[in-house]
Amino acid sequence: MSWTGKKVFITGADGFLGSWLTKRLVREKADVTVLLRDRENDSKLRDLGILEKVNAVYGSVEDLELIKRALNEYSTEVIFHLAAQTLVGIANRSPLSTFESNIKGTWCLLEAARELKVPRIVVASSDKAYGDQEKLPYTEDFCLQGMHPYDVSKSCADMIARTYAKTYGMNIAVTRCGNIYGGGDVNWSRIFPGTIRSLIKGEDPVIRSDGTLVRDYLYVEDAVDAYMMLAEAMESGKLAGQAFNFGTNRPISVLDLVKLIMKVLGKKGKIIVQGNAPNEIREQYLDSTKANRVLGWKPKHTLEQGTEKTYAWYESYLREE
Repeated sequence: MSWTGKKVFITGADGFLGSWLTKRLVREKADVTVLLRDRENDSKLRDLGILEKVNAVYGSVEDLELIKRALNEYSTEVIFHLAAQTLVGIANRSPLSTFESNIKGTWCLLEAARELKVPRIVVASSDKAYGDQEKLPYTEDFCLQGMHPYDVSKSCADMIARTYAKTYGMNIAVTRCGNIYGGGDVNWSRIFPGTIRSLIKGEDPVIRSDGTLVRDYLYVEDAVDAYMMLAEAMESGKLAGQAFNFGTNRPISVLDLVKLIMKVLGKKGKIIVQGNAPNEIREQYLDSTKANRVLGWKPKHTLEQGTEKTYAWYESYLREE
């Protein structure tokens, strides 16, 4: 399908993944409208030089009337719902704000889309929605059983999205991605940006956990491909109510990941293991067979290739600070 002139609405557009997705859609000549929470001077979209190329709506995703007005005024055809509070630590400290953003924000967006009959909606869930499972890797037919605030917020948003699809016949599909990394993520508490910044500055990298947590890491451009390919495949209406896993099928422990980053970048140092990461699932990784079979999607970047591209972005960014 061609994205030229397609009227697209993106929540969370100024976030890490959202800014990459917005940039790609602008490049594909879509007519993009973005929901921005704040008029920030350090907007990622402004830094990318694309803020002036999109329609900007300022406000909260929990504001139902604002969302309805925006979807209606810009005649929205496709929604990418990415807005969320994404940090586990913040969710643990402040669960109510996370629930407001991730759960209420989702039903407000979907209720507005229902009233206005938006044809296609992609909702961002997460591998965290599966919670702690005895069997791995996660497949899409697993029950969602988050137990901690962030995980529960994603389980709820995921189920709400599929509820709207099933009950109201809406064309909604859900993405469940592994840990997304790449240039542009400046949440330094996360393992990729934190480790690379430490190595660039000649400091020892720090692991907040005990280093044994196992995760699946997906390069951001591969995640953007996943969202675009899913939205394109939804044109037929046959994927309504379905969820799709997107990962690399290459789980790795946090400690081994930091060692890999150091090896790829040719950096040396002592890894500091703090052992202080409560309410974290020990092991989580995805089976992406369905995405490959149904959508023809698979990641284009190995972990090593993604790490090299990510490092190049941070080296330039930190040099200009």
